[in-house]
Amino acid sequence: MTVIWAKTALLADGWANDVRVEFDTNGKITSATKDQPEEGTKVGVLLPAPPNVHSHAFQRAMAGLTERRGPDPSDSFWTWRQLMFRFLDRLTPDHVEGIAAFVQMEMLEAGYATNVEFHYLHHQAGGTPYANLAEMSERIAAAASLTGIGLTLLPVHYQYGGCDKRPLGAGQIRFGNDFERFAKLHDQARGIIGSMPNDCTLGLAPHSLRAVAPEDIKQALELAGNHPIHMHLAEQIPEVEEVKSHYGARPVEWFLENCEPGPNWCLIHCTQMEPHETAGLAQSGAVAGLCPITESSLGDGTFDGVRWFNENGAIAIGSDSNIRISLSEELRTLDYSQRLRDNTRAALATPNLSTGRRLFEAANHGGAIAAGRKCGVIAKDYLADLIALDYDCVDLAAKSGDTILDTYIFAGDDRMVKEVWSAGRHVVTNGAHMKHEKITNRFKEIMRQLGDAI
Repeated sequence: MTVIWAKTALLADGWANDVRVEFDTNGKITSATKDQPEEGTKVGVLLPAPPNVHSHAFQRAMAGLTERRGPDPSDSFWTWRQLMFRFLDRLTPDHVEGIAAFVQMEMLEAGYATNVEFHYLHHQAGGTPYANLAEMSERIAAAASLTGIGLTLLPVHYQYGGCDKRPLGAGQIRFGNDFERFAKLHDQARGIIGSMPNDCTLGLAPHSLRAVAPEDIKQALELAGNHPIHMHLAEQIPEVEEVKSHYGARPVEWFLENCEPGPNWCLIHCTQMEPHETAGLAQSGAVAGLCPITESSLGDGTFDGVRWFNENGAIAIGSDSNIRISLSEELRTLDYSQRLRDNTRAALATPNLSTGRRLFEAANHGGAIAAGRKCGVIAKDYLADLIALDYDCVDLAAKSGDTILDTYIFAGDDRMVKEVWSAGRHVVTNGAHMKHEKITNRFKEIMRQLGDAI
């Protein structure tokens, strides 16, 4: 058994002082009790650690490389995507494993306990499968074994270049599978996850309404069973227009009519929705997987968080392109987007919950659903996915209750994150991952090898 004692902690029923948390060798919490004497590992502020529900790990190596405007005067998501395609042609399995380890390390140091990897880079440059069809999935799993992060692996089905079922372009060919080959890849990935710690999970992801056929989304639902199923939805205006042109409905409208929405679905972005779509999708029980930093970077648009929360919708947070991996900044960016759109303040607060508290608990609740992971709460029988903030940090001086979270999200940053546990694995100590230097040095070498890729 492992014991942590916290001066203050956010439990399932709210804040408590002098909290003793005990968990077993499987990383499951066996007790969480308040008003206890000091014992075990002592921390200041103890919080549940949410999953990062949307990541394309390899894109971390592109961070900072796409901020120049090219000859196209209307630089956009679509021109950025062409740069991404050119970059990924250089990546080998060794590169992907090293980049993924670095991404996962940064996630842990930022306070995430789980990496939900939306994994679509499957094949060699040119599209030829590796001898081991699930080679790249194996590399993501190897990175997780090194870093100790919880892993929900989502192999991605990606078959077409658009709703008209045109062939994949040169940049997309490494992603491509028909459904039969994708099902084989998914089965091999199941074996990979089966060899990992029990908290790791396999789901799947039809990439988008543009990249898969409607009939294959139904097959994907059968393949997923009760496990998480994620899909990009309504991210960009041209995407909405293409789907409407081919299917006679906007993406969210079509999804609600045809895809058996429910809590095993996590829809990524949802930044281009009409009010009726926002209400309908929120009421369906599906989780909105939001990536506010990437959505800002790519000019995707603004998620209607106020309306979504008013309809009791569930959200989760991801880092997507990994241009900047920061839990506190994702939550801050989400809330600030609402303030800027509506010319208001504290847009997502309620009479009972501060902005920080509402956002943080929502990210934990929806993140646990989207990751297919029993986490997000410090309580008996939940996984010990935990963050300890530095209570000696100057910004937290004399702070208590919800004000701690408000300060962490709106006045602080990831330097407040001092300790992190993932399913009881103590992977971050004193703000640094246990293998920070080794993983970082490997990433630096990869970046030197890829220096002229863009």
